[in-house]
Amino acid sequence: MGLQVGIVGLPNVGKSTLFSAISSNKAEVANYPFCTIEPNVGIVTVPDNRLNILEELVNPQKVLPTVIEFVDIAGLVKGASQGAGLGNKFLANIREVDAILHVVRCFADDNIVHVEGRVNPVSDKEIIDFELQLKDLESVDKKIQKIERAAKNGDSKSKATLAVLQQYKSTLEAGKSARTVQGIDPEAKFEAIGDILLLTDKPVVYVANVDEKSIALGTNEYVEELKKAVAEEGAEVVVICAALEAQIAEMEDADDRQMFLEEYNLTESGLDKLIRSSYSLLNLITYFTAGVKEVRAWTVQKGWKAPAAAGVIHSDFERGFIRAEVIKFADYQQYKSELACKEAGRLSVEGKEYTVIDGDIMHFRFNV
Repeated sequence: MGLQVGIVGLPNVGKSTLFSAISSNKAEVANYPFCTIEPNVGIVTVPDNRLNILEELVNPQKVLPTVIEFVDIAGLVKGASQGAGLGNKFLANIREVDAILHVVRCFADDNIVHVEGRVNPVSDKEIIDFELQLKDLESVDKKIQKIERAAKNGDSKSKATLAVLQQYKSTLEAGKSARTVQGIDPEAKFEAIGDILLLTDKPVVYVANVDEKSIALGTNEYVEELKKAVAEEGAEVVVICAALEAQIAEMEDADDRQMFLEEYNLTESGLDKLIRSSYSLLNLITYFTAGVKEVRAWTVQKGWKAPAAAGVIHSDFERGFIRAEVIKFADYQQYKSELACKEAGRLSVEGKEYTVIDGDIMHFRFNV
């Protein structure tokens, strides 16, 4: 399944620098708003050491990791919901992504212009939230107008949908994002807002972009302010230094990258942290297929049953699903091969009700 994550924020907070660091595509970086007019899209492979281990054990012809698509969306400004800057175009781009990385400037630098004239991460966050909430409120109001007449005429389905929409409307009018609405039945939610793709209903990770000194410490006063501001949302704050990530991206030697990270007391790159956070945010897991022709990682939703996971490979696998042969990654690593796992009784045969576990190595039997 494809995963598309949009990188958003005010102009000059480090979005395009971050994108350039984590993607093979290089976004234009300039010290003025709207240097990114079209969204830049980069396909980034998901680092997973389990693939390396399987490659050594299986010695396949090729190895195919799973990927994430990052979209660098140009900076929003006050009034974007009303079309200020290139607001309508940018908001439309956000509407298409699965999740949002909201980059917030958490560093002071007199040489880099701040569109609001000062560094204030909480205010910056609120500007973006406000513009997205206004656009969502517009979408909800339009949907209410469409079904209000039917609801007043006694149509029970329309009445139920209207009640849910009114709940979203009151939440947005209170200055809160749609994702904070709780306790609504999933089917009722889909019926109410499934077709209007609310911007603030999308899951979000806040990316605190700090300077090199702060990344070595792991925080600074701006980061702490941001964490307090988003505490009620239950959202994660990932601390990175986009400028540092840009330097790491230029290093081809793995040992050099590791030494560089250690100089800043880092155990992993910002990219690894962002990918892990994105997966957790969207409740995703990885399973593997392993054979001589290829070892491959596949992304599915946590909780999916075996037939649905098989369908990620091909719809015929799901339609004609018979059974799944499953080996746990730890067992494969211990016994070194599929045959050895089978002989040791560590290969299980599972039916349609089997729930896929992160790290499962699977082989599907099907008939169409």
